[in-house]
Amino acid sequence: MDHEKVTFVNRFGITLAADLYCPKDASGSLPALAVSGPFGAVKEQSSGLHAQERAERGYIALAFDPSFTGESGGRPRRVSSPDINTEDFSAAVDFLSFLEGVDPERIGIIGRLGPGAPWGQDPGTAPALPGSFDAERS
Repeated sequence: MDHEKVTFVNRFGITLAADLYCPKDASGSLPALAVSGPFGAVKEQSSGLHAQERAERGYIALAFDPSFTGESGGRPRRVSSPDINTEDFSAAVDFLSFLEGVDPERIGIIGRLGPGAPWGQDPGTAPALPGSFDAERS
């Protein structure tokens, strides 16, 4: 698989750091996933592992550090904001939707607990994606 370090900005102006994994020798338009781990985890841990496994299965996968965590920006550090965490996923989906090789109609999210579970928020603000699912329940 191919790996690239990338960054993108959410609507609060916070720069998010991510690892982008693509299947080796991928061609055509592929499904994509945005992946974030539980509170306090960084992309080099569970979300990175999930992203790598999905890339091996033919997905373009983006493992990112949520705001206030790891290599991503935001102050104070090591806090969780449901609104901002939901926006982090939205920004990740936006980033993927404009990426060459991604089918924008086939983007999903994988989250694990706390900041990684944006659909637990107000349904009016959580990303509404047909490919979304709770990794803890699947």
